[in-house]
Amino acid sequence: MSAILGSLREAMSGLKPKERQLARFILEHSGEIQHLGITELAVRSQTSAATISRFCRALHFAGYSEFKMKLAAELARQPVLPVYRDLSAGDPLPRIVEAIQANHIRSISDTTRLLDTRELKRAVDALQRAGKVDLYGEGTSGVVAYDLYLKLVRIGKPATAFTDPHMQITSASHLSSSDVAVAISYSGETPETADALRCAKESGATTISLTKYGATAISAMADIRLYASSLEEGMRRGDMASRIAQLHVVDILFTSLISEDYGWVPKLERAYDMARKYRNDKGR
Repeated sequence: MSAILGSLREAMSGLKPKERQLARFILEHSGEIQHLGITELAVRSQTSAATISRFCRALHFAGYSEFKMKLAAELARQPVLPVYRDLSAGDPLPRIVEAIQANHIRSISDTTRLLDTRELKRAVDALQRAGKVDLYGEGTSGVVAYDLYLKLVRIGKPATAFTDPHMQITSASHLSSSDVAVAISYSGETPETADALRCAKESGATTISLTKYGATAISAMADIRLYASSLEEGMRRGDMASRIAQLHVVDILFTSLISEDYGWVPKLERAYDMARKYRNDKGR
């Protein structure tokens, strides 16, 4: 299933009745959508052109034409990949190994197809210019925020990862227009993370979100929106595939940051040399 269709399936329960009816039709007739005009789709799905337009904008498309074009492109280039596999108590070790591998491969592939290179470039440029970077995340997303913090520190970029809600707000309140705040939340609805990003935005900082694909509270308020794959039902257990998807985006961001400005490379090398000098010399 394409990343767009996967996000529709996951968002189904939170949609209004007519939007749910439209989403169900699209899921059942995805291969036909590229051949349907908005009026014909409205008739066949028993909805309306206005509902379709609102639905597409809620998914961050400019309109139905863009939604139809991107869905068709996704379906055309969709590779043959392992499907997401759920696990049950008592599964044998070989099945667990195969399932985790399949889920991680699919998660990375789906996330890559969701990446908008224009938004990615804007995020890289914002991080490049930032005087200071705040990173907000809770739970597993906090681990991802900390991973990005470790990377930024290695090139001398002032950054801090916050998982404590009070410290998130405290730091966000002191940001300025020269700073960047990154909110990481798979659901896109974590209240504490949303509050921190809202505070950062009020302080004038450029805001970046990394959430699941689709309309969420956190992505709606962000200046720059990045997405990780929406997982098949059942695969949220342990947040394993979502963590891999988010880390995939973080790795792309960091590598792009260095690629755009080789001035970061000497700093990265110096950090490595100093760590080796002061740690390896002590037998660590």
